Amino acid sequence: MKYTILRILLVACFIGVIGCDNDAYLERQPQNIIGDEQLWNDPDLIQSLLANYYDRLPSLHGVFNVGGMTEIDDAMWSGHNDQNWRNDFQYGYDYGRYWDYGFIRDINLALDNLEEFSTEIDVEERNLFGAELRFIRTFVYFEMVKRMGGVPLVTEQLIYDYSGNPEYLQIPRSTEAEVYDFIYTELEAIKDDLAGNNGSQTRANYYTALALESRAMLYAGSLARYNNLMDNPITLPGGEVGIPAGRANEFYTRSLAATQEILQNGNYSLYDENPDRGMNFYEMLMDKTSNEVIFAKDFQNSLKTHGFTYENIPRSLTEDNEYPTNLTPSLNLVESFDYLDGSDGELRITDANGTPIVYDELTDIFANKDARLYGTVIYPGTTFRSTPVGLQAGVAVWNGSDYSYETSQNLGSTYEDGGLWTGADGPQDNAQFVSNTGFYIRKFLSNASGASLRGVASENWWPWFRLGEIYLNGAEAAFELGQAETATGYINTLRERAGFPANSIASVTMEDIRNERRVELAFEDHRFFDLRRWRIAHEIWDGDENSEQAVVYGLYPYRIVRPGHPDDNHYIYSRMRPTRFRRARLFRLGNYYASIDQGVLNNNPKLVRNPYH
Repeated sequence: MKYTILRILLVACFIGVIGCDNDAYLERQPQNIIGDEQLWNDPDLIQSLLANYYDRLPSLHGVFNVGGMTEIDDAMWSGHNDQNWRNDFQYGYDYGRYWDYGFIRDINLALDNLEEFSTEIDVEERNLFGAELRFIRTFVYFEMVKRMGGVPLVTEQLIYDYSGNPEYLQIPRSTEAEVYDFIYTELEAIKDDLAGNNGSQTRANYYTALALESRAMLYAGSLARYNNLMDNPITLPGGEVGIPAGRANEFYTRSLAATQEILQNGNYSLYDENPDRGMNFYEMLMDKTSNEVIFAKDFQNSLKTHGFTYENIPRSLTEDNEYPTNLTPSLNLVESFDYLDGSDGELRITDANGTPIVYDELTDIFANKDARLYGTVIYPGTTFRSTPVGLQAGVAVWNGSDYSYETSQNLGSTYEDGGLWTGADGPQDNAQFVSNTGFYIRKFLSNASGASLRGVASENWWPWFRLGEIYLNGAEAAFELGQAETATGYINTLRERAGFPANSIASVTMEDIRNERRVELAFEDHRFFDLRRWRIAHEIWDGDENSEQAVVYGLYPYRIVRPGHPDDNHYIYSRMRPTRFRRARLFRLGNYYASIDQGVLNNNPKLVRNPYH
């Protein structure tokens, strides 16, 4: 009984204490939860949220997506056989699908909270944060429209009222043109508020908005022009897919205006720090003082690293990875780089009679090539980190009338004449973790110590926008608007940086512009979308097993073994199709717009399917 009385007294005292200081106890702010008023009035916390959203910006083959980069014609997969499906697939109708309204909702919610709760921070700073959120949302809508066509434009939170009728939440698709118009209008509205970030290359600023304008409006102009030049234009009755041809010049004009404002008023310049043109191009994306980069994802600032170098460094140079070398560039890409005399970039492998051309040095076949080739690809006879990359497929032994090609399964092995047999870095056909094409990638491959170590990895940044692209956007828009002289000037400026003589092209053609985009922007997530917007992807990747474009090819160097002959210990090359590349790329008309997921269609009956799906 006495214990029961004691418990009652203790409870009574406890209640009394609470009652005496109810405000102090029950209304204390929790120590582990940040409230809306606290978050939206603290610039550091808002920047942390923005950092998360910048980190979520989408790409397809970009942001060091090794696998994605091997799914077009610029490279193939040479890594683990489990992923050899990348060399043996057709583009599915869901390829490139992006439909992220969860992210759109997060941004819309953040904009509402910024408006409601940010009462204590400077108005100019609040407007800057709001403009950054709207830039990110605009970027997301561009990624959706260029893959899906017209999508629902949702610019405020959709909140369910629990009435049992969700129809008011089911927003139909806007037309493709309306989404591009929205992108333009938004960027024009926010660009001045972004000027406070003009010193930053990792947060959206005035010129970042113009760079997105330059790119997006070029895409819209291309779609208006080239889709309508097809025998059967790809459209939907409601305009969700298909932009009227009459709007092409309007979009090109918007793109050119944004481009020219960047070139004339932006504090950017083409990187030109190293007189070695090839190394200059490589260093342009590695040097974080580069004034060419307008907007980048910086892995050092984001306190994390990426594994691009770990996954792709030449086999003999890896620091602790026994499974390197996944992405290996194609001969197709290498031959798209012209010679400095202006001749076509096809390599001279055989003479007119089909006899192999003998080269004194491994690099001689690449002599006088566009310097961007060196900055993009590690080819035979070159180095990385000042160390030779051992690329030699085998030996070509003279048998009295012809050459017999002999290879070794042991990389770095010695032939019976005491010379190198097969190089430490291959190439080796039908092998894993060594180049199957005869090339390694240099672009984006970090030369920093430890970059290919598992626990260190790489800190180099990913360029969302850089001046090289802006020149190309301007050249294309100007050309399409009939301003050939302006277009030619922009292209020649880029080519001169790459080692070509001044005014190397007298009058640029659309084919010149397309090839310049391929070589300047290789592996920067442009080629797939460029071929789509020009409506030539189905012609390039036509599924033909004998195609020069739909099939990935390689180039194998062989050391000549012919004792007593002047050609002994010199080199010949063989063009080949890697065994692991099993199926020609096939892009169908239905791939010009990715399919909408069936679950999304089920949830919103107001949505219409894309053509051919």
